[in-house]
Amino acid sequence: MTQTVWSLRRGAVVVDGGVRFSVWAPLASAVAVRLFDCDGGVAGEHPLDAHGGGVFEATVPGVAAGADYSFVLSPFDAGSPSWSLPDPISRWQPRGVHGPSRVVDPDAFPWTDAGWRGVEMADLVLYELHVGTFSAEGTFDGAIPYLRELRELGVTAIEVMPVAEFPGRRNWGYDGVFLYAPQSSYGGPEGLRRLVDAAHREGLAVFLDVVYNHTGPEGSVLQRYGEYFTAKYHTPWGRGFNTDGPDSDEVRRYFVDNALHWVTDFHVDGLRFDATDQIYDFSAQHLLEEVATAVHVQAAALGRRVLCVAETEANDPRWLRAPECGGFGFDGQWDDDFHHALRVALTGQRDGYYADFDGVPSIAKALRHRFVYDGNYSAYRRKRRGRSVDDVSRDRFVVFVQNHDQVGNRAEGERLTQLATFAQCKLAAAALLLSPYVPLLFMGEEYGERNPFLYFVEHGDSELVESVRVGRRNEFKAFGWAEVVPDPQAEDTFLRSKLDRSRREQPGHQETLRLYRDLLALRRREPLLRPGAAAVAVAHDGGAGWIVAGYSGTDSNAGAPANGAPLAVVLNFAGEPREVPLALPGVAPGRWQCILSTDAGRYGGAGGVPAAVDVLADGAAAVRVPAYAAALFKPADLDNSDRREGP
Repeated sequence: MTQTVWSLRRGAVVVDGGVRFSVWAPLASAVAVRLFDCDGGVAGEHPLDAHGGGVFEATVPGVAAGADYSFVLSPFDAGSPSWSLPDPISRWQPRGVHGPSRVVDPDAFPWTDAGWRGVEMADLVLYELHVGTFSAEGTFDGAIPYLRELRELGVTAIEVMPVAEFPGRRNWGYDGVFLYAPQSSYGGPEGLRRLVDAAHREGLAVFLDVVYNHTGPEGSVLQRYGEYFTAKYHTPWGRGFNTDGPDSDEVRRYFVDNALHWVTDFHVDGLRFDATDQIYDFSAQHLLEEVATAVHVQAAALGRRVLCVAETEANDPRWLRAPECGGFGFDGQWDDDFHHALRVALTGQRDGYYADFDGVPSIAKALRHRFVYDGNYSAYRRKRRGRSVDDVSRDRFVVFVQNHDQVGNRAEGERLTQLATFAQCKLAAAALLLSPYVPLLFMGEEYGERNPFLYFVEHGDSELVESVRVGRRNEFKAFGWAEVVPDPQAEDTFLRSKLDRSRREQPGHQETLRLYRDLLALRRREPLLRPGAAAVAVAHDGGAGWIVAGYSGTDSNAGAPANGAPLAVVLNFAGEPREVPLALPGVAPGRWQCILSTDAGRYGGAGGVPAAVDVLADGAAAVRVPAYAAALFKPADLDNSDRREGP
């Protein structure tokens, strides 16, 4: 049976001979569309027909893409004035959140990616970037020249932080208020389409970060149109969305259509859903299940693969389980536990939520069981947290050593390069890229960027600006950082956060970049480093500070047997050399060769890892690993002719 391809029907839709305007506005007694000329003057006003259920709609002949418009809402109280507002489904806000909307024809773009089909979860190497700070231009087009070098690095997908229209010219994107309109200062909808099309030409998938748990505090018009929000649910950012109360059907449609809008009209390959545990819904079908199901159906109709990945602190397998098993049907989720455990092991930080993690033992558990908190008691939260996900394939979990939250939500935005030594940063890279999970890099991480990534905004309301300043200081009190918070509103805070690619040619940074390239090449070359492929055995000594992970055979949750040489990953988090035993299932007797060491000379090290180690029949063997170093071993009798890395 042929599947029907979805298309957007709300908002302004170009049709034969004109534009159909459609809006859900149950808080208005009548609605008209007001058109503007190129100088911003009113060019005409046309009433929309009431279609029941608060929907108003009409086709206005002679209007075309490029026309600016707003909706004029008449109140039920005849004595009150009407108000003119942008379209809540606006596809473009060329003059910002307070300006009129603009008609866009998504079919007019000359796509060149007809043969592109997307990427599987297990093949993802994600690269998170913020458009405004990724290039000097700070635009979608400004990012395009760097796509090839990302692909050559070994990245397979860029993950773009939220681009829905936000107030001003600079923002992380989580203050978006027009969820269908790509940020005007980044280049608007055509700029985003050019970026996606260019990425696909380079063989890169594009993930987009979407925010369905709140809207920003400035410029939102949703509450003027209908009951989008409810007092029943509260989030860290204010009232929650009305997902399950009276008049919630159109609210749900707003989010389902939004996800399909990015997939269909912008050809994105995946959506990363922000803070999904802050989306509350007691419907028979949770909103997130409805969205993920709709995305997968649309992807199938389009002949493409589109992935849904959740950010959640709940450590709950519901996000990953199929709907028929009571789950939401997501393809993957972020695993913060891996990051927190690694941060504690490297830096010793134990304040805030880091107090829950023990460094090396926590990393070992994350490698074995995906989550550190899978039903055990969290002292920081003062309750049990999470549930076991041992039955879920490892390629469903996204791990990282840095991301926008873990860097930018420090008061001074320090990257790991500012908090750890050169050797520790290389160890972190190996722990990430030799892990059995899907890796995510944060922009600049691959060459050891040292510029901070700070929190920045550009709001127009002085009271709101001061509220943001105070809020940031209060947020960091638990970490003791309240007195060192840079001004979020200051332009310099934004400018300091831009990447400095000149560092790539400097000592230390060159070696870091070489290490990332080699690690990513190994992931492509060694079958058992593909997430979800191998059975994983882990041994560790928390007191001595080492971990050994052995990859062999086939993961019991894998869909097909894995064919590849067994591997042993050795991680030393101690500040001095360690003799690390290799007695693990899958580490067979024989000579094992080191095929990569972070202490190798090509990575700025001293070459302290032996080129090979003999594993005896009783499994007894040990390898001496320098302080803060990692090494990867493989049976020496297997073909290593393509080996480019060395001890």
